[in-house]
Amino acid sequence: MGKNGSSSKGLLARRSDRDDGPSAMVRDEWSSVADAFGSMRIAPDQLRQFVNAPGSDDEPWDVMLQAMAMDEHQALGKLSERTGLEFISEPRLDESASRFYELVPPEMARSHSVAGISSAHGVFRVATSQPMQPSVFSMLEDRLRAPIQLVLSPRGGVANLINRGYEQRGDLVTEIIEDIPLDESAMESATGSVAQSTDLLAQARQTPVIRLVNMILFEALRRRASDIHVHPMEERLVIRFRVDGMLMDAFTPPLSLAPAISSRLKVMTELDIANRHSPQDGQTTVRIGPKKIDIRLSVIPTINGERIVLRLLDQSQTELDLDACGMSKSLQGQLMDMIDRPNGMVLVTGPTGSGKTTTLYAALGRIDRLSRNVMTIEDPVEYHLDGISQMQVNPKRNVTFSTGLRALLRQDPDVILVGEIRDMETAQLAVQASLTGHLVLATLHTNDAPSAIPRLLDIGVEPFLVTSSLMGVLAQRLLRRICTVCSGSGQDGGKKCENCFGTGYRGRLAAHELMVMTDELRRLTGERADGVSLFEAAVDAGFEPMRTDAVAKVARGLTDEAEVFRVLH
Repeated sequence: MGKNGSSSKGLLARRSDRDDGPSAMVRDEWSSVADAFGSMRIAPDQLRQFVNAPGSDDEPWDVMLQAMAMDEHQALGKLSERTGLEFISEPRLDESASRFYELVPPEMARSHSVAGISSAHGVFRVATSQPMQPSVFSMLEDRLRAPIQLVLSPRGGVANLINRGYEQRGDLVTEIIEDIPLDESAMESATGSVAQSTDLLAQARQTPVIRLVNMILFEALRRRASDIHVHPMEERLVIRFRVDGMLMDAFTPPLSLAPAISSRLKVMTELDIANRHSPQDGQTTVRIGPKKIDIRLSVIPTINGERIVLRLLDQSQTELDLDACGMSKSLQGQLMDMIDRPNGMVLVTGPTGSGKTTTLYAALGRIDRLSRNVMTIEDPVEYHLDGISQMQVNPKRNVTFSTGLRALLRQDPDVILVGEIRDMETAQLAVQASLTGHLVLATLHTNDAPSAIPRLLDIGVEPFLVTSSLMGVLAQRLLRRICTVCSGSGQDGGKKCENCFGTGYRGRLAAHELMVMTDELRRLTGERADGVSLFEAAVDAGFEPMRTDAVAKVARGLTDEAEVFRVLH
């Protein structure tokens, strides 16, 4: 074993002989052992109790953590300082470690929490969250026929390495080739295959489970679903698709398949499959033919099992065009007049999932990106446009909207898109940027356009800053389009319409309202007027509420009154 590894093994292996018992060791000797742990500050009495504590043979490090009442990250960090072993909180897998996963059985890696990171010059770097197991490390060296260099990592980080190493997924992009409709026989096949398996990783790698999950993804994309919900109930498992903003039941696999489906999705998105008691978030990409689909996964524990939601983003299906969004020509002219200006702030408002980001990107698509430096800060980056520099929010790396926006301002931008204004610091930075020669486009959560002003004031932006920077506010909601094949009946030639799957709707368009700032609105903003006063002043200046635009779309046969009532009631 490497230099650091051997010294740590000697330190951590210093325990009393069980035949003699702890009483054979005098107090001074226990004190000297306690001193060897340095800043970890374990008392001699704790060491004496540790020797006979339940689990000290099988999981000595976990027992030691309990004795010290110390957080895992903190304890591993202090152990790193004491032994010289490197501590990596989020280890990354290198291709050179592939031989580790060929020679070490997955059962051994998982049970002893060891995972290969890399291999160079005949030495394997191995991450572990269980450092007090010298016999295991010796066994690893025998299997690998090479010395190992230990790296300390938290349990979750090691589990992620194990998932990725044994999955052998290369570029982490899974290609779906089974475009077979999902049916009961496929579910029965998967159920029978995983019924006897208790190893979660083994379940996740079984061909029937992989095929089943792939078929669920394929069927969701065939129906143009934006989300997949895996919802375990007390006696059944329901898989739902969100299509055009509406949830619908798609399949009801056997409840016994829930752990296997969960494990497979976690492996795909690099999550800890052994963790079933806390929320997790992950992401991955899949390919279906020429299409590349981004997937964001969220897992939460419930009383009936893990509830999973997958957000699917098929960029090839998204039309980043203001006409495709349903925006009228007159409204487009007003919006582009503001976006063509060199500085100021334009807000797009609406609830989550109302198409705000799509509208902003459609507007960005009309900007001359050759002569203007366009930059974005988003969470997450949903669309990719040529000629635009995009930054992803990552709180773990201290990249928030506020810190990211502050960094963007040092990159000489002309146009800045802020994915969402959530707090006072981000709002103030966005306003300051718009006042210093930048055009700022941002989204905000409000119910209508006039409400954006009280919302900014509520966040903490001073009224005089709002009046100086804000050019206009666009608010929107999404309405389902009437199916052009069945004209909304859901029937085509006496059968269920295949174009809309019998719903009568296919696709969505937005209903908009655009409030352009006027002198009167600025005066009311300076007086901190309420939303009602602002709304009345905007209407007096020619502002048309969203319902007016929605009714016009009903008159053109694009949607119907029932849909307008559902969304704008």
